Order: sequence, then structure tokens, then C-alpha cells
Amino acid sequence: MPCPCHLENRRKYARAGRSAQLVLSVLLFFVALSLAKNAAAFTRIATSSNSLSFGSVTVGTSLTLRVTLTNTGTRSVTVSQATVTGAGFSISGLVLPLTLHARDNATFNVEFAPAVGGSVTGTISIISNARNSTISISLSGTGVAQPTANLSPPSMTFASQALGTTSSAQAATLTNSGGTTLNITSIALTGANSSDFAQTNNCGASVAAGANCTISVTFMPSASGSRTASVTITDNASGSPQTVSLSGTGTGTAALVSLSPTSLAFGNQPVDMTSSAQTVTLSNTGNAALSITSLALTGTNASDFAQANTCGSSVAAGANCTIAVMFTPSVTGTEAASLSIADNRSGSPQTVPLSGAGTHDVILSWTASTTSGVVGYNVYRGTTSGGESATPLNSSPINGTTYSDETVQAGQTYYYVVTAVASDDGTQSAYSNQTSSTVPSP
Repeated sequence: MPCPCHLENRRKYARAGRSAQLVLSVLLFFVALSLAKNAAAFTRIATSSNSLSFGSVTVGTSLTLRVTLTNTGTRSVTVSQATVTGAGFSISGLVLPLTLHARDNATFNVEFAPAVGGSVTGTISIISNARNSTISISLSGTGVAQPTANLSPPSMTFASQALGTTSSAQAATLTNSGGTTLNITSIALTGANSSDFAQTNNCGASVAAGANCTISVTFMPSASGSRTASVTITDNASGSPQTVSLSGTGTGTAALVSLSPTSLAFGNQPVDMTSSAQTVTLSNTGNAALSITSLALTGTNASDFAQANTCGSSVAAGANCTIAVMFTPSVTGTEAASLSIADNRSGSPQTVPLSGAGTHDVILSWTASTTSGVVGYNVYRGTTSGGESATPLNSSPINGTTYSDETVQAGQTYYYVVTAVASDDGTQSAYSNQTSSTVPSP
């Protein structure tokens, strides 16, 4: 039977073994914990920016910014998820799951495409198994609304129309479906046969967001066959100018009137003195005779104008006639009237605006010199008798025996003398007798 002392020693050794195992287990736990902490310390990712500002972006367009994602640790990191919040923000180019090795990086795109106007904020959240497992990037931008011009219908086709007659109107609607005011620069007819169409509109200079206006078009063909043009709207909307295509067919025969020039300006003319005639040519560019009902002067100062013409009661197709107009102002100041032609042309009467101004010029005339070698005359003026200036009013010798002094003032008396100028432009005769003129007050 074993000795009790031996039994006691074995128990002592057993207790010592259990103590050693316990110590070893504790040591292994702390080693594992330390290794886990060290591993986490070597896994970390970072972004090139923690906030992105897109500024102002027009609605309907987009702006893209790039972000770089970097593994700044010494161990590989796996990015498992990326989410975006905020209306209009999105990301692309980031394929998940994504493994980034130590010191490796990857780039992706962030886009802002606002659908409506106003400020927007959002966030990108990136989730990985790195120590900083969630990274956030703040986003901000402002959608800037713009006008949008829509035309309906986009084209107009007119039925066959007799030459020189006007069709019924067709209407196009211009709608601003955008978020801000549509500013209109011009609405015009353009194209090969634009003069065969006419337009009126109620659009004005702008159309408010969500509002619309109407453009009415008529067709008056000037020649047989197909006629085309466009309504062109120039504005601040994308795609400007917008257009409505126009087409129609001219048929039959008609007289067509062309006036050249389309207005007459007589400038300054001395009161009660008749101007030189200015001529208007009336051409019938159609293929039927133009019947003239009347040819008259109308308007506020019609009585100060006169006309004479070769037109008669009709002008044949392809022919023309002339109308001579004279101006004899009865008062000082601006005067206006119109030459009005009533005929069988659609749109009759046709008119030519007339304008002129009456002035109190002093008109001088003298008897020609009988001395040989005279090439012209000089006119001298003063405001006192015998006080004429030594410098003539005319810049070169006058080739004639009349002179109109237009640089006079109402209510002033002027004194004049004339000299004859020899062919050497230097020798002058003695002064003529003196004459005077007092300019009437207005």
C-alpha cells in the first residue's frame, strides 16, 4: 500500500498543474485581445473629401464630382455597402463588395441632377469592415429652374389660297412649362416666302412659368405654287430659337402691289416754298390687272403735300407707274401725311408715310454778272447794315444765281451782299447792293 506521503506529493503536483494552465489561458486571452486590437488599428479607410458642394445646377442638367476612397491601413478592407440620400444625388463607378488592399484606393462619381428648383442636401454613407466602419460624406446643391418653351402645333399647313387673298387664321400655343419666366426677344416670320404669311400674338415680352400665349398666322400667297416659311421665337429657353413651320399653296390670279420707296422724307423746307419732287414707283408684281379706286393724300398735314401720278385707273400685270410728291410747308416745324392708294389688292389701301419740316430759310437770288471769266458767286451776311462778315456763307463759289440760307434764327434781321468770283478763285468783284430779310418769329 502506498505511503501517504507519496499521495500528498501527487496532489501537490496536480494543484500546481492546474494553476499553470490557468495562467497560460489568461495569457493567451490577453495575447488574442492585443492581436485583435492591433489588427483593427491597421484597417482604416478615408475619402478625399468629407463634404461635396455642387453649387447651382440648372434643372434638367447635371454636374458630376469625383471622390477617392483610400485604405490608409496596412491590412485589406472590404467595402460592403454605399447608400445615398437627397433628391437628385446619385453615385456610380463603385462596384460592391470592393476589397481595398493596404494603401490602395478607388474612385467613384457623385452626380447632382436636380429635377426641380431649390436647395438640396444629402449624405453618402460607406460601410466597411475597417475600424471606422461607417464614413459619411455630406452633399449640398441648388437646383436652378429654367424656362421651357413648347409650341403646339409644331407646324401649320394652309389649304390652297387664291393669290392676293387672305386665309383664315391658324393658332399656335407657346407654353412655358419651366420654373422661371420665359423672356422673349422676338417673334418673327422667317424663310423663303415669309412675306406671304402674317402673324399676330399676345405673348408680349415674357411668359410666366406655367402660362402660355397664342400666335395667330394667316396666309396670303403672292405667287402660285408651294409657299413656305416659319414663325421663329427667340427667347431664353434651352433650344432657342423655337420654330413653327408654315406651308401653303397659292392658286389662281391676282394683282400684287409693290411700292418703292416705302416712305418719303423731305427734310427741312422753307415755309411757302415748294420742294423738289420725290417719286414713288408702284409696281404690279401679280398676274392680273390692278384696279385703282383712288390715289389721295391723307393725314394731319395732307394739305401741305401734293402729288401727280401716271397710274390712271389700272396697272397691268407686270407693269408699274410713278407718283411724284412735293412738299410746301405752311408752318414751321415737323409735318406728316400719307400717300394712300385704294385698289383691288387684299390689304388695300396701301400707304406711303410722308414727312418734312417747315423752316424760315432766307432765299436769295441775283442777276448774273455779264463780265467774262466769272465762275461763281460768294454770299456774305451780317446782322447790321454794312456789317457783313469777311467770310462767305458758302464754302465754294456758287454755280448759279440763288442761295438758301438755312442757318437763321426766328425774329432776327440779316443783311446780305454778293460778289462775283473770277476763274482764279481769288479775284472778286465789288459788293453788290445790300439786301435784308427779317426771319418771322414762330
